[in-house]
Amino acid sequence: MKLWEGRFDNPTAADADEFNESLSFDKKLYRADITASIAHATMLGKCGVILEDEANSIVEGLNGILSDIEAGSIQIAGAEDIHSFVETELVARIGQVGKKLHTARSRNDQVATDMRIYVRESTKRTKKLLLGLLDALCRQAYLNINYIMPGFTHLRKAQPINCAQYFNAYSEMFLRDLERFDESERRVNVMPLGSAALAGTSYPIDREITKNLLGFAEVSQNSLDAVSDRDFIAEYIFCASLTMAHLSRLCEDTILYSSEEFGYWIIPDEYSTGSSIMPQKKNPDIPELVRGKTGRVYGHLTGILTMMKGLPLAYNKDYQEDKEAFFDTETTLNRCISIYTALIANLKLNTNAMYEAAGKGFSTATDVADYLAKKGVPFRDAHAITGKLVRYCIAENKDFLGLTLDEFKNISQSFERDVLGVVTVRSSAESRASVGGSSLKAARAGLASIKRRLKKY
Repeated sequence: MKLWEGRFDNPTAADADEFNESLSFDKKLYRADITASIAHATMLGKCGVILEDEANSIVEGLNGILSDIEAGSIQIAGAEDIHSFVETELVARIGQVGKKLHTARSRNDQVATDMRIYVRESTKRTKKLLLGLLDALCRQAYLNINYIMPGFTHLRKAQPINCAQYFNAYSEMFLRDLERFDESERRVNVMPLGSAALAGTSYPIDREITKNLLGFAEVSQNSLDAVSDRDFIAEYIFCASLTMAHLSRLCEDTILYSSEEFGYWIIPDEYSTGSSIMPQKKNPDIPELVRGKTGRVYGHLTGILTMMKGLPLAYNKDYQEDKEAFFDTETTLNRCISIYTALIANLKLNTNAMYEAAGKGFSTATDVADYLAKKGVPFRDAHAITGKLVRYCIAENKDFLGLTLDEFKNISQSFERDVLGVVTVRSSAESRASVGGSSLKAARAGLASIKRRLKKY
């Protein structure tokens, strides 16, 4: 018998039961549901809503169910949802007193509480994985801080940069993601239990007892909002979407930089695949899959925002749609972070190829323009002069390092011999010593700043 069948003359149709059920996916909430139920029963006993002996019997029965589920002694099946399964199993074990568990509680505040507990723990897991990824990126920055690589804009060589500055850039992105999850954890840590169906309860409960037992920071302040609030789920998926966006950008760089055309990075064999027909292939399937799964997470964000946008207060069954979206987002995100942490940790850099590439494409042209400006030439004129110099080099099939001082002076008399030291790759990178810049000192300071900010986590 369903928990709510008393009002109906006829049982629900089989296809309606199949369409309505959620046990197939919300069984993941079993620990959260039982934990919240134990706290609720304990509070009911302490407040005298039920006898303490009854509360103790309920708590003992719930602990037994939890132990048996985790030991694999019982299978979660045969109910409408996880809440019905637990209560039915409890009554089967301890008898009629088990039916008192639902006193002063609705499935509306029950499921909202379960989801908050689950999302809170999921957020902690995701933060831990992000810390692992950040550690791998910081390690690569540390190991390669003395090397130079090309920096790009519009996927065209722009200026030489320090390798550590490159990895620091992604660390900054994922550090922001970590901060967002940390902030969202504060907002999820609010307890709705005690809101009942939508209007609160007439029983003399003490929500502070339940709050403390479940480790929530505070109790919700409006029962209508509490049972219908799914902002915390949307926020997790939003944070996940941004993290996936950053992962996807790193994937794209990995795919490009490990290609034969670039040859900067070497993906380890353990994180590559081959072709069934072309024996020579070493494919970047891991970054391609992560890049592809980004759209999947974006889809869940669009889905939950669309589901939420037109719902009247308070609870509606539409909210059942939050769970599959959340569970899949959590699994996808955490797997992607985990696999990419391993890939980055084992990534090899072809530092010679990067250094050689950094000097091509007239990547030090800005340094030449800055050189002229520092000699007193207005920057716009310096920019034009340098453009002429680039055109001359292209016509003569030369680069800046291959020019003589006379060739420089033929373009502008403002050039002196010291320009020959300005156009080298390392001097270009080292000249940018501003905070966050590409010099060795700036890159080292950037890495130290990242590690310092990570200490709070």
